[in-house]
Amino acid sequence: MGLFKRAEVAESAGQAGEPADLSALLLQGEDMIDQLARAHMSWGLGSADRWNLDQTTGIITWTFPDKTASAPAQILGSFSSASGSWLWAWANESILPAMSRDAGVFRDWAEGQGHSHLAQPKIDIDEKAASTLVALAVRVTNATGYYKSPGSNSTLIITFGSVTLTAEDGSVSSFNIDIN
Repeated sequence: MGLFKRAEVAESAGQAGEPADLSALLLQGEDMIDQLARAHMSWGLGSADRWNLDQTTGIITWTFPDKTASAPAQILGSFSSASGSWLWAWANESILPAMSRDAGVFRDWAEGQGHSHLAQPKIDIDEKAASTLVALAVRVTNATGYYKSPGSNSTLIITFGSVTLTAEDGSVSSFNIDIN
């Protein structure tokens, strides 16, 4: 489909005046996702008994037998394997506007860089292309946390900030990642 075609005139997310190279940004995004996954595994991301996202507070919470982890969150969008499509959070009526700011940042970047095909509300793509789109969005938004909700037909993609860990005994600690 050529979803990630190279722009000839646009500017990159990092340095004004440099040509936008989606390939380089994509590689950076994929690397960021790998680094974020490894770092967040240290407190248990991916092994929680359950998770919950409260759109009214903007907080995602993971529950473990011995602790909870919570963080401010944003929804990038969702991928439906059943329909083979990606839907940006800002275009999803069931997502509160405050929860889709990062998705809006990516949309504005894509449009501003001449990549309007990446900023369509709904994009017909396969799972691999959706992963590529997410990696690019993680890079452009400088996300410090990334969570892919479990699901067989539809997957929600959530970015998150500093994690607060609360142990059973009430002790609290924080987990932060500085990507700059």
